[in-house]
Amino acid sequence: MIDFLMSPIDPSRVHEVGFAVSWHGRFMVLAWGVLAPLAVMAARFFKILPGQDWPRQLDNQVWWRSHWMGHSLVVGLSIFSLVLVLPSNWSNLSVHGMLGYTILIGLLVQILLGIFRGDKGGPTQPKPDGSLRGHHYDMTRWRRIFEALHKSLGYGLLGLGVITILFGLWHANGPVWMWFLLILWWIILVGCFVFLQRRGFAVDTYQAIWGPDETHPGNRGPKPGWAVKRPSESMKEKDVTDVRNDRGHRVRSH
Repeated sequence: MIDFLMSPIDPSRVHEVGFAVSWHGRFMVLAWGVLAPLAVMAARFFKILPGQDWPRQLDNQVWWRSHWMGHSLVVGLSIFSLVLVLPSNWSNLSVHGMLGYTILIGLLVQILLGIFRGDKGGPTQPKPDGSLRGHHYDMTRWRRIFEALHKSLGYGLLGLGVITILFGLWHANGPVWMWFLLILWWIILVGCFVFLQRRGFAVDTYQAIWGPDETHPGNRGPKPGWAVKRPSESMKEKDVTDVRNDRGHRVRSH
């Protein structure tokens, strides 16, 4: 059994890679096989943490920090891994290489989208003059376009990353144990995704940040994202009113 696991996936070829290629593979698997999907899942399922007293406790930023910090590591590891194996002859790029450069271009687009996504606004981040206006708080057309592009491109790059890793593993003729561990890890991730989705952890970002009160402009429009629920859908009108009065009392007391 050990001999089988240690043997290359294609017995007709040897598994011999140099220092640069081996570390390129390790860093890319860490970036796109581990960190990227975890950062996506953090953003999708942990906008409201278990045990958080929502909607009295709003704007939990654990998911946000996990998302941007995780993807910052992905960017850094991707650039460093590229430098390790930067080809001297662009005409001999493999399918793995072409897919890799496609992902890096998509990653650049994601960075630009993040930079130009607009301001936040709202009660948690008002302007110096006290105005609550902001692209996110007002859910402007640009904010809706940004969210649609950012999420669609993100999931697309995640899927393309998996395919690219598999092409790279085949190209390097990786041993069976690498294939086994990677596929097992991805099965676990998919299982966690399905479990969290069915348990209703995928909630509307807007309400997670600002609550269910319809005085917030974004709560009066359609909710963004596929298979995302608004937490207020399971609340009774009395609960919404109680929270509104409670927050108003705390504001006056300060």
